[in-house]
Order: sequence, then structure tokens, then C-alpha cells
Amino acid sequence: MTEIVRDSAAPRNDDDRRVIIRTLDLKKHYERKKVTTEALRGVDVEIFTGEFISVMGPSGSGKSTFFNMIGALDSPTSGRVFIDEVDVAQLTAVELAFLRCRKIGYIFQSYNLITYMTALENVMTPMAFAGEPPDVARKRSMALLEMVGLGDRWFHRPIEMSGGQQQRVAIARSMCNEPSVLLCDEPTANLDMQTGLDVLHILQRLNREKGVTVICATHDHRMLDICDRLMWIRDGRVERIARRDQVTIELGEIH
Repeated sequence: MTEIVRDSAAPRNDDDRRVIIRTLDLKKHYERKKVTTEALRGVDVEIFTGEFISVMGPSGSGKSTFFNMIGALDSPTSGRVFIDEVDVAQLTAVELAFLRCRKIGYIFQSYNLITYMTALENVMTPMAFAGEPPDVARKRSMALLEMVGLGDRWFHRPIEMSGGQQQRVAIARSMCNEPSVLLCDEPTANLDMQTGLDVLHILQRLNREKGVTVICATHDHRMLDICDRLMWIRDGRVERIARRDQVTIELGEIH
């Protein structure tokens, strides 16, 4: 299995908390028909290990592009991304695949489950790419499905499950290779109120009990109850970052 060597030249933080994700002057431009769209315009952030971060902002603000950058799913036009002190730009294709497989878990708004596979098979699949033995993958997948409350749904396919159950499978799948970072793109957007709350509680448990760094792009104000910090992105820039105790909600507005 490929090993990623930490970049000794990566910036470090003097705080006792370890920086797990850092971006430096991160920019992303898209060219379409000679028109340039500036999706990110110089983003500098530090996210610490074990934090729960809510990323908020209007549609088109750059949240998804930011997620693609810190999740190593796309390359910036300029600037640098460090994940666990590794400069992503210096990695080979094989090392990038290893990083995505082992360091980062992804939860998508539309679940992205493989329709013809059972819940158990969906959770096991990333472990096959990681080279885990089938018996280890099966045992761990069953434990994860138990953890998210689907111990009786191992052999159900997505069409046989509700949206909330599918999202729980997606959460179990995101954790199968024991990642350090969990990226969640609007994880409660397609769920009813109670099911969305159940999903939030699962994410909180992963963060508090397993120490996973959770970063959620969301419009769900209930995230305020469990996050450590909020980040606002607007027009491709970080407009504000605040601790939870610095934020209040009045008539649906966050201040």
C-alpha cells in the first residue's frame, strides 16, 4: 500500500491543537467560452483535528468548490492545500487515490449509493479498493451498519430503503476505512425534520466519540447545536469564521 510522506516544509501551528487541513491563498477559476468564473478568490483557513465545522453560504458562493479542493477531488488554479501536513499538489495519482481512500470520508446530499448492491455491499466496496480482506471488510461493515441503526437492513438495496436509511448507509460507507476527516455536503437537505436530526446525532457521535474531524456544508441551522465553529463563504471568499459561542440565532437569522 502506498504511504504518503508528510511535507516537512508545510506550515505548522504553534497551538496545542494540530491543524489537519490548511489552505493558503486558495483560488479556483473556471473558463467556459472565454468567460472566467472565479469560484474561489483566495481562501486561507485552518481546521483543527477533532473539530466540527459548519460551512454556510448562499448557493453559488463557492462552498462546493471549497469542498472539492480540501477533499482532493479537484485541483486549485493557484494556492496550496495541506491535508494532515501533506501538500496535495506534490502527490502522484496513486498517492492521491490513497489519500482519498484512507484519510477522507465523503457524504453526499444525493447519497450516491450503488443501486444494485445491498447496504452491506455498498459499505464494503471502498474497503475492497483499500485492499482489506473480505472477512475484515464484512465484519467492519456490519458493525458500522449496527452503529447507524441499520443492523436489520444489511441485505436491503437502496430502492427498499427510505431516504434517511440510505443516508445512514452513506454515513457507514464514509467511515469504512476509518478516515480522519469527514466531508458532508448538505447531509440533511433531502430528509424530513426528525430523520435529519437523527443524522446530525450520528455525525455528532462520530465527532465526539471517534475524534473524526467533520466539515459540513449546510443550510440547516440545527448544525449550530453541535458544531464548534461556523464558516461563512460568500462570492468565493471566507466572509467570517466564528466559534459557536459567538453566534446567536434571531428569527431565523444567524448573527
